[in-house]
Amino acid sequence: MGITHLLEDFGTAVIVPTAVSEVSEEVIEEERLVSFEKGYSAGWEDAVTAKDKENTKVSATLASSLEDLNFTFKEAQSQLIESLDPMFKVLTSAVLPDTMAATFGHHIVDQMVDMAKFHTDQPMSIFASPGESAAVRALLPDAFSTPVQVQEDEQLAPGQAYLRVGSTEREIDSSGLVESIKDSIDAFTYHVKEDRNYG
Repeated sequence: MGITHLLEDFGTAVIVPTAVSEVSEEVIEEERLVSFEKGYSAGWEDAVTAKDKENTKVSATLASSLEDLNFTFKEAQSQLIESLDPMFKVLTSAVLPDTMAATFGHHIVDQMVDMAKFHTDQPMSIFASPGESAAVRALLPDAFSTPVQVQEDEQLAPGQAYLRVGSTEREIDSSGLVESIKDSIDAFTYHVKEDRNYG
C-alpha cells in the first residue's frame, strides 16, 4: 500500500474568483493622508514625551548639582571661618588693643578739634583715665582759642575719656569698642559653627 492517501493532492485546484472592487485614486490618496497624519501625530507625541522626560531629568540633575554646590559653599565658608578664627582672636586680643592704645591720644585731640569748631570761646576740658593726662597734654595743639584743661578721673578705665566743650560732651571708650568688635566676631563665628552643625 502506498502513502498517497497521506499526502494532499495539489493537482486539481479550483480557482475562486475574488471580487475586485475598484478603488479610485482619490480614496487611496485620502487613506494615505489619514495614515500620514496618524503617524505624524504619534511621532509628535513621542517626541514631546521624550522631551518632557529629558527636561525632568535635566531639572533633577540641576537641582542636585545646586544642592551639592550649596553644601560645598557652606562647607568652604565654615572651613574659612574656622581657619580665620585664630587670627581674629589675635587681632582682637593683641593687635587692635595695642593700636587703639597707641592712637588713643590722637583720637581724643581729633574729637576735641571737631567739637571746638562749633563752640568757639567755650571752656574745654578733657577727662582721662589715671596716667594718661600727660600724653594727652603733649598732643594738644596750641591753636585753640581757649586753654584746654586736662584732668584725670579715677573712675575712667584706660582707653576711656570724656570731652567737654561748653555744655556739649562726648565719651570715648576705645576699650569698649575693642570689646564690642570682639563680641561681634565671636557671635559671627558661633553662628557659622551652629549653622554647620545643625544646618
